[in-house]
Amino acid sequence: MTDTTATNGNVFALFEAAASARRDRPFVIVGGRTLLTYGAMLDETGRAAEWLGANGVRAGDRVIVQVDKSPPAVILYLACLRAGIVYVPLNTAYQAAELAYFLGDAEPVLLVASPGLPGATAGFVGTRVILSADLAAAPWARHDGTPPTVATTAADPVAILYTSGTTGRSKGAVLTHGNLSSNVAVLADAWRWQDDDVLLHALPIFHVHGLFVALHLALLGASPILFHDRFDAAAVLRDLPRATVFMGVPTFYTRLLAEPAFDAACCRQMRLFVSGSAPLLDATFAEFAARTGHIILERYGMTEALMITSNPYDGPRLAGSVGPALPGNSVRVAGAGAPGEPGVLEISGPNLFAGYWRNPEKTAEDHTADGWFITGDVATQDAAGNVRIVGRTKDLIITGGYNVYPKEVELAIDAVDGVGESAVIGVPHPDFGEAVVAVVTRAAGGDVAPEAIMAALATGLATFKRPKTVVVVDELPRNAMGKVQKAELRARYRTSFTPAA
Repeated sequence: MTDTTATNGNVFALFEAAASARRDRPFVIVGGRTLLTYGAMLDETGRAAEWLGANGVRAGDRVIVQVDKSPPAVILYLACLRAGIVYVPLNTAYQAAELAYFLGDAEPVLLVASPGLPGATAGFVGTRVILSADLAAAPWARHDGTPPTVATTAADPVAILYTSGTTGRSKGAVLTHGNLSSNVAVLADAWRWQDDDVLLHALPIFHVHGLFVALHLALLGASPILFHDRFDAAAVLRDLPRATVFMGVPTFYTRLLAEPAFDAACCRQMRLFVSGSAPLLDATFAEFAARTGHIILERYGMTEALMITSNPYDGPRLAGSVGPALPGNSVRVAGAGAPGEPGVLEISGPNLFAGYWRNPEKTAEDHTADGWFITGDVATQDAAGNVRIVGRTKDLIITGGYNVYPKEVELAIDAVDGVGESAVIGVPHPDFGEAVVAVVTRAAGGDVAPEAIMAALATGLATFKRPKTVVVVDELPRNAMGKVQKAELRARYRTSFTPAA
C-alpha cells in the first residue's frame, strides 16, 4: 500500500501510515479477544471502499449512516474516509420523521442502517443497505480489492454532522479533512498520547466526542481499543484495569461513582480520564479525585469546531473550567468589559468548520465580520486564559452529552390535544448534567395530563429529547413584551432533581 501522507490531505492517510507501521498490533478488542489488528483494519477498509464503489458511491458523494455501534460500523466510517466519501452519521435515537428531513437535506447516494432502526424502513428512493454487527456478515466481506486512499485536499469535505438550531430545524455542519487532521494532531500532543496507550471506548460514534476525538486519537497512535458497544458501568469496570485512557460524558463518571467496586485499584493502569460534551458538576469532579486519585481533564468543544480548549495535561486542572485554548486555536469573549466578566465566546482556528450545508445565510449569521465563529455560549476568561462556560445565549440543553433544542420539543408538545402552549427548559440533573423539563398550559376549555403528553412524544421524538418531567400550570410567566421568561422557570424548577438533604 502506498504511503500517501506526504502528498495526500486525506485524514485517513495519517491513520494508514500509523497502521502500516504496526500491522500486528490489536485494533479492536471485544471481551478480551482481538477482533481486528491494524493490518486487518487496512484490509477490511480496502474491501469496504471497493464495495462502496460497486454500489455507485464516488468521492464527494454523501452516505447517511444510522447504525448501532459495532466494529463493522467503524470499518464503514474508515472506508468512507479512505474513498473520499462524505460521511453523515445520525443519532440512532432519531425517529422516522426526523430521518426524512436529513434524507431530503443531505441527498445521499447510499443509506446504511442497522436492523430495527428507523433508517432500515424509512422512505428512501436510493440504495439502502442493512448492516449487522457481525463483521463476517459485512456486505463487503466477499470483496478483495485494495483501492488506494483517495487523494483529497485539506479543504475537501469529509463529514456532515447535523446540529439543531433554536428554530427546530437541524443544520449540517460541514467538516473538512483539514479540520479533523489538525485537531487530532493537536490533541495527541496536548494530552501526551503514548505508544503504549490503550483506549477504553464506550462513547457513541455518531458524535464528535466518540468519533473524531476518542477513535481518531487511537488510530493516530495505532493504539489498541477496548471496544464497548455502549456504556455499561459494570462492563467498563471489568476493562478499566487493562486501559490507560478513558473518555466520557459526565453521566459516565456519575454512574461509575455509583458502583461500590469502583476505586483506585480499578484505575491502577490509567493515565488519563477526559470529560466533555456537557458540564461536569464540581461535586463529581471532587468525589472522583478523592475516590481514585485521578483528576478528570475537562475540555470544551462543539460540532462546528471539534475541540477548542482543554485543561492542561501537566498543571492544575480546575473544576468548572475547560482550560485555555488549544495550540493553534484562538478564543475571545466578546462584550466582556474586563478579564473575568461574562460575554459571548467566539473562536477561530484550523479546526473551524467550512460552514453549514446549503445554508450560507446561517453560516454568515454565525460568523463575525472578521471571520470568528460565534458559539452562542456565554463564558468568562481569566488572566491566565482559562475559560469557564457560564451559560448559553440560546436555549440549548445538553443532557447526557446530547444536544436538545427546546423549540423542536415545544412544537411537538404544542401539537398534542389539550395543550395550550409549552416552554421547555433545562435544569440541573446529578446524572445527565441537565434534564429536559416541559412546563405546559391547558388549552381553553381543555384538559391534558402529563402522561398523555409523554405518550404522544414517544413516537415522534428521540428518547433523549423527551422531557423527564412535565409540569402543568395555569399560565407561563411573561415580560412586558409578552416573551416567556424561561430564566424564571429555570429558577423555579432547578431543584426538581436535587436529592433531598
